[in-house]
Amino acid sequence: MIIDELKKTTEHKMQRSLELLRLDLAKVRTGRAHTGLLDHVQVDYYGTLMAINQVANITLLDARTIGVQPWEKPMVAKVEKAIRDADLGLNPATQGDMLRVPMPVLTEERRRDLIKVVKNEGETAKVAIRNLRRDANTHLKDALKKHEVPEDEERRAQDDVQKLTDKYVAEVDKLLAEKEKDLMAI
Repeated sequence: MIIDELKKTTEHKMQRSLELLRLDLAKVRTGRAHTGLLDHVQVDYYGTLMAINQVANITLLDARTIGVQPWEKPMVAKVEKAIRDADLGLNPATQGDMLRVPMPVLTEERRRDLIKVVKNEGETAKVAIRNLRRDANTHLKDALKKHEVPEDEERRAQDDVQKLTDKYVAEVDKLLAEKEKDLMAI
């Protein structure tokens, strides 16, 4: 019962670490456009900072261009400024009441830099997963000392936690390989 709860909690936290890695990797741009790239851009909407998708419609115009259509005409300049200031390396162009955000072509050097960033994100996720394993094992040892669980169950539970750790580290490696492949595709 203690062991089942601990394994469930540990697996949930490992899953959360994997989800955070997916979100972080989505922010690293490849040569292709995707609307999620602008998700964390904040726009000054009459004195209040709001997410760009709350003041504009965001669509893909083609594989390398994002279209941003603010819902109010006076917001065009503010949305354009927000995208420029977001430090994404994007340069929006205004066409009437619509913004076109072309994706710059990635150079070989920039691709290598992005791969280093991706690998660093992956290593951070692996460290988080291993820390969760350590925490779970510490809880198991404490439960054993307090005679809340028998020794053989504690050993079995540690093996299960190690299998969980191996599974999630392999998932991280898989995500990194996919992102690296995306970045190197021209």
